[in-house]
Amino acid sequence: MGKTTTMNDYMEKQGQACRRNDMISPRLFEEYGVNLGLRDEKGNGVLTGLTKISKIVSTKVINGQKHPCDGELWYRGYKVEDLIQSLAKEELGFEKIAYLLLIGEFPTESEYQQFMQIIGEYRQLPSNFTRDVIMKKPSADIMNTMTRSILSLASYDALAMDTSIQNSLRQCIQLISQFPVLAVYGYNAYNYYENQSSMIIHNPDPALSTAENILMMLRPDRQYSQVEAKTLDTALLLHMEHGGGNNSTFTTRVVTSSGSDTYSTIAAAMSSLKGPKHGGANIKVMEMMADIRSHVHDYADKEELSAYLSKILAGEAFDGKKLIYGMGHAVYTLSDPRERVFKYYVEKLAEEKGRQQDMLLYQNIEDLAPALIGEKRNIFKGVSPNVDFYSGFVYEMLGIPQELYTAMFAVARIVGWSAHRLEELICTDKIIRPAYMSVMEKREISV
Repeated sequence: MGKTTTMNDYMEKQGQACRRNDMISPRLFEEYGVNLGLRDEKGNGVLTGLTKISKIVSTKVINGQKHPCDGELWYRGYKVEDLIQSLAKEELGFEKIAYLLLIGEFPTESEYQQFMQIIGEYRQLPSNFTRDVIMKKPSADIMNTMTRSILSLASYDALAMDTSIQNSLRQCIQLISQFPVLAVYGYNAYNYYENQSSMIIHNPDPALSTAENILMMLRPDRQYSQVEAKTLDTALLLHMEHGGGNNSTFTTRVVTSSGSDTYSTIAAAMSSLKGPKHGGANIKVMEMMADIRSHVHDYADKEELSAYLSKILAGEAFDGKKLIYGMGHAVYTLSDPRERVFKYYVEKLAEEKGRQQDMLLYQNIEDLAPALIGEKRNIFKGVSPNVDFYSGFVYEMLGIPQELYTAMFAVARIVGWSAHRLEELICTDKIIRPAYMSVMEKREISV
């Protein structure tokens, strides 16, 4: 076709044809009782499986009636708040809770030490992998870079296609260990080649935790504070699992059910997570907050802030989408338990970093937004901040670049993906195959 404009015109024309021929009337979904997005008319997920790994609670049954309640998140029978509170003040618990999710029970002290040793040994990438894979084609899309690396790691595994439980567990633990390295190295390569910045590659330290390794590998001087490590560790712990129905975890179970290998399964989950409707939400929060800062002069002035938030909801400010990002959740109503827990650590970090004014802005938005959203949208089920409302702010204070925000989600969530892969392998050998009803019209070929 020669010129790009000609190709663009062609694709625009054919795209219009696709839209015309693929459009299905919403009336047909109602007529046949098909739940869009596997959700019912109230937004509740359609039941597609059973799990012992985690549980999400957003309503309580009182006198036979469902009522909204403060959200609860449970890992293997324990409330996530209780798990975090059970840790010592300066203890980093990501690895211990990862063991709980994977194995289904807390480790003994000797089991925990052995688990930590294995994770430390697995952090090291294969010889020349950084040079031959990560550095070859850097990209600002770190999720794509990581996904390519995950698939490439299969080439270094003599048992890549072995889907036995013991081998799949070994592969999952290995990937959990290597994800922070893949993320940070992927960013370092991009920052060097594309941003013309200096590149310093620190080897992971087997004696450090996941959170500590991330901070150490990202910083030229390798230094970090205890508050920084604890806050990041808590963020990772709160993101590591969220029920079997979230998009990327369901993807994990679907691909696992086909008999596919661990590397392909986790790569598929990564592709699902990177979508802006799933793992990229905190970036939109940060973009919105930057816009609010440029238009609101006094963060303590709730009238001024409320007026600008109303403009955002009316589509007259920010991106015109009429959304206050970080507010509301598909499952939780009165509150997101992850946000409730996380806020304490956000406040501590903001105090250490001298960001109290920014924290005030976040808190005032948290106070004002639910009522404004409820009024504008006629939402009565309740709207509250979700964990993404604060996670981007934390990553910014920790000096983690925005290109790594979704990757940090993946570093945590691979624990949940791994647990669900193992449960799917153990519980069933049936491939997941939901039905689609054809509403295609019959045609006659014209001669």
